[in-house]
Amino acid sequence: MDSGVYQKVRRVQEKKEIISIGSMDYTIFFVALILTVLGVVMVFSASYLTASNAQKWNNDAFYFLKKQAVFAGMGLCAMFFMANFHYKYLRRWAFTIYAVGNILLVLVLIIGISSHGATRWIPLPLIGQFQPSEVAKVGIILFMSFVIAAKRDILLHWPGFLACSALVGLTALLVAMGNLSTAIIICLIGFSMIFIACPYIWRFILAGAAGAGGMVAYLALSSSSDNFRAGRFDAWLHPFDDPMGYGFQVVQSLYAIASGGMFGLGLGQSRQKTFLPEAHNDIIFSIICEELGFVGAAIVLLLFAILIWRGIQVSLNAPDTFSSLTAAGIVLLIAGQVIINVAVVTNSIPNTGVPLPFISYGGTALIIMMAMVGVLLNISRCVKKHE
Repeated sequence: MDSGVYQKVRRVQEKKEIISIGSMDYTIFFVALILTVLGVVMVFSASYLTASNAQKWNNDAFYFLKKQAVFAGMGLCAMFFMANFHYKYLRRWAFTIYAVGNILLVLVLIIGISSHGATRWIPLPLIGQFQPSEVAKVGIILFMSFVIAAKRDILLHWPGFLACSALVGLTALLVAMGNLSTAIIICLIGFSMIFIACPYIWRFILAGAAGAGGMVAYLALSSSSDNFRAGRFDAWLHPFDDPMGYGFQVVQSLYAIASGGMFGLGLGQSRQKTFLPEAHNDIIFSIICEELGFVGAAIVLLLFAILIWRGIQVSLNAPDTFSSLTAAGIVLLIAGQVIINVAVVTNSIPNTGVPLPFISYGGTALIIMMAMVGVLLNISRCVKKHE
């Protein structure tokens, strides 16, 4: 069909389509709520012993429980707000969120707080710490959705394809200067969205191969000059060669998973949390395996699978390109972090700091993740019908 005729037919079809507002996807809501409650419980279980013995936390065993519960409450408010804030208004804010996210990433490089080889946080009065990379993730999802929806043929030609890739690359580069693991997540989200929308897969393959080559070269160069990154890579290949050094976290994580058995040691009964550094953070899935066993860990992964599956359904049934890509980006964010986190805990990939969505301790990540689920719920309420 001639492209001009196709566009006319498309416009006629769109005029015949109306959007009706229905009920939200309650499966997504309840699964996200269950995972959040589980996260609060597991954060307490993984942290109470350490917190009770630490003077800097006033020897308060409930220190992390209280903070995570507050974060969960704020996240629930954010989820309800975004579930009732029509997604179409996000189009107007897409560029602003993207730009603000990048500006904050520059500030991280200037005044950011470093920990465990990564610079992720900006110190803020009263709040404590804020993680701008979480805003950058949202910015990538919304702005890429906006650009592709506004210019549907942008990925048909190399200049547009490269421009979209550059938008992702800019944010990923700023993040990578202080935190490589989050940069990988951003690349995964952004380039996967391009892949979904690009009609010419071979272009994506060429660009992907170039990006992968660049990443390998970066890792090779940084590993040769950065003992920290080289040590982590070696610990992935041979964790038991350095069990008290770079391989310590990996080894203790594997011990926790192994000791959990089929049904686990019981909630709060983990032994490895006394050895694992900050067990309530990125490595918390190993504590789940130890305390709840294979069965408990499998149920957690099943909940994530249900959430991802329902999110895919929302994306497929979304009323327009912007909402469809936004829903897909949110699903990619959740799925990507779950896969990488579990892969790190099981030593399937080199150790890198990626939180487990809804479960790992952290205010910025939890609140923004729940807000994005709210956007997903909002999109699920809008159904495209024909007159």
